[in-house]
Amino acid sequence: MSLSSDYLLEPEARRWSTAQIAGVLLLVLIVLFAWLGPLLIDADPARQQLARFLEAPSLAHPLGYDQLGRDMLARLVHGTRLSLSLAVVSVLSAAIPGVLIGLLAAWCGGWIERVLAAFADAVLALPGLLLVLLLAAFAPGGFWPLYVGISLALWVEYFRVVRAASRILLASPQVEASRLLGFGPGYIVRRHLLPALLPRLFTLMRFGLAGAVLAMSALGFVGVGLQPPTPELGVMMIELLPYYREAPWLLGAPVGVLFLTLLGLLLLSPQKGQA
Repeated sequence: MSLSSDYLLEPEARRWSTAQIAGVLLLVLIVLFAWLGPLLIDADPARQQLARFLEAPSLAHPLGYDQLGRDMLARLVHGTRLSLSLAVVSVLSAAIPGVLIGLLAAWCGGWIERVLAAFADAVLALPGLLLVLLLAAFAPGGFWPLYVGISLALWVEYFRVVRAASRILLASPQVEASRLLGFGPGYIVRRHLLPALLPRLFTLMRFGLAGAVLAMSALGFVGVGLQPPTPELGVMMIELLPYYREAPWLLGAPVGVLFLTLLGLLLLSPQKGQA
C-alpha cells in the first residue's frame, strides 16, 4: 500500500481489533485513576505516620502504608499522574518541532535539508538516556532535565519519519496536480501530507509515551531522576525495594501500574493486515 493511500482504507481495515479495544479501555482506566483519584482519595501522599509502618492493606486503605507510614494508594495516584503528565508533555514537545522541521526539510530540500539532517544525525549520535543524565547533572532532582532531555531525544524520530515520507508524497501526482491548480502549501499539507502522516505519527507518539514513562521510571529507580519524597513511579520503586519481603504488595503497586500502562500502549499497535 502506498504512502499516499494509507488513509483511504476500506471500512473492514479500519475496524479496531479486540486487542486495540482492550488497550484503549486499559489506558482510559489508568488515566481516570490518575486524574480522578486525588478527588476521591482524601489523603495526603506526603503525610507520615511512623506508627503505621508497613501496615497491611484494609478496606479503608486498600494498599496499606509504606515504610514511612504514608498512604500507599494516595502516593500511587499522584505518582501515576506525575509520570503520565511528564510523558505526555515530553512527547508533544518532541512531536511538534520534529514534524514541523521534517516538513520544512522535505519541502525546501537543498542545503536546508542537508543542514537539518546533519543536525538530527548529531543529536541521534548521543544516546537519549545519556542526554537526560547530562542535563540532570545541572539540576539534580528537577523536573526540567527530564522534560527537556526526553524531548530532545525523541524529536529526531519524528523528523526522520516525516522527512522521508513527505519527500515521497511531495513527488506524487496528486501533489503535482494540486500545485498546477494553484493550491498553496497550506492546502497541500492539510489535504495530502497530514492524512498520510497521521497514522505514522500516532504510532511514534504511542511508543514515545511508553519510552518516556519507562525512561523516567528507570531514572528515578537509579536515583538520578526525581527525588524523594516526590511520588513518582520510579522513585517509589527504589524506596520500596528494601521492603519487598515484608510488604511485596507495596513494590508490586507501582510496578503493576507501569506494566499496565506499557501494555495498554502496546496493545494499540495495528494488528497484521490492518494498516
